[in-house]
Amino acid sequence: MANTQSGPAAGSDSRSAPGINDPASARVDVWLWSVRQVKSRSAATAACRAGHVRINGETAKPSQHVKVGDEIRYRVQGFDRLLRVQRILVKRVGAPVARTAYTDFSPPRPTPLDAPAAIVRDRGAGRPTKKERRQLDALRATRRADVDIEHLLDED
Repeated sequence: MANTQSGPAAGSDSRSAPGINDPASARVDVWLWSVRQVKSRSAATAACRAGHVRINGETAKPSQHVKVGDEIRYRVQGFDRLLRVQRILVKRVGAPVARTAYTDFSPPRPTPLDAPAAIVRDRGAGRPTKKERRQLDALRATRRADVDIEHLLDED
């Protein structure tokens, strides 16, 4: 018996062969959702409207189209994710396939040891004086190991 099927369904599976049937561009909110950067498309739309998504350095609207080679900067939980589009996806796919659609150039997040410690004032101490504020500003400005913090705070 001869195979009588023709058209796109005849012997080709778009999930098995990357690049086949990939569109030339997609909406940025759809692309972020399909590559599993956000949990829902409405969350991706809200992130775009809030100004947390940039395409090639420009603030992106949800309907703006992305194409292969575009650089997307997506702010999540106070940190930037820097992604370069490798493939255009318009349907949500599994995590292994989604990872092939972008290259992640994000810098590593700082460890809790690298993050500056919170400055705590005693309850009821009121606002810092001008002298205390200058000392706090100097402390925040210098994060080097060669600074004598004990001397800086005990200076009275």
